[in-house]
Amino acid sequence: MNRLRKIKRTYGAFTNAGIQDFIAYRANFLGFFLGEILMCFVMYFIWKAVYASSGKTDFMGFSMVDMMVYVFLTNIAGFITGTDSTYSIAEEIKDGSIIMRLIKPVKVDLSFLFFELGNKVMLMTCVFIPVMLGLELYRYFALGYVAFKISRLILFVISISISYLLAFYLNLIFGYLAFFLLNLWGFNILKESIIKFFSGAIIPLAFFPGPVRAVFSRLPFASLTYTPVMIYMEKYTGSELVINMLMQVMWLAIFILISKLIWIWAEKRLAVQGG
Repeated sequence: MNRLRKIKRTYGAFTNAGIQDFIAYRANFLGFFLGEILMCFVMYFIWKAVYASSGKTDFMGFSMVDMMVYVFLTNIAGFITGTDSTYSIAEEIKDGSIIMRLIKPVKVDLSFLFFELGNKVMLMTCVFIPVMLGLELYRYFALGYVAFKISRLILFVISISISYLLAFYLNLIFGYLAFFLLNLWGFNILKESIIKFFSGAIIPLAFFPGPVRAVFSRLPFASLTYTPVMIYMEKYTGSELVINMLMQVMWLAIFILISKLIWIWAEKRLAVQGG
């Protein structure tokens, strides 16, 4: 309990700053959000055309209603797990402002994390709740019954929280590469493309051939988006659900360890452009 109070006292200011940052740039966020919603509808009509041309109402265990839910859920999961840790730390390394974090009695990774948590608090309030209500209303009118289960929502929230931490430390590791590469713009675009493909954000991993799906589902990228979405949609049950959530925890532990080791190594050879 004392440790929790100490963490709150030390990093609470970073969370408040994250909330203020969200409020200050809400117009920019609104534009991005509307663009993502538009993309969801584009994907919906694409999949609708695919199902219509195939003449099937069910494909690889996904009905058209499932696909609509999947498209919107993957996008909202992308919002929640999205992180600017790569860009933020890379910029601070390049301009030398990272030194201000080093001289403070805080851990670098936690200072970035708690800042982003302020953004996530606002995101959950302004985006997650309305979108989830809209999805459940859609499922109710499309299926004719209430498909929502509070147990699945709780498991989804737990899983998506792990996904966010996994995404944060994965991006943090990539941001630390600025110690060595100094400019990550091109590599960051490549990283985002790889994550979108292997996380199932574009095509559900269930649509890939068996051996390919087996490999993709064991990679850390599946834990970012695909796992929480499949949990909410009740595609994962029983032992499969437990195994996939444990896999999320395993990858999170691995990336936290890697980030710590890289930071210890990189901190000893800190060199700032122009500094």
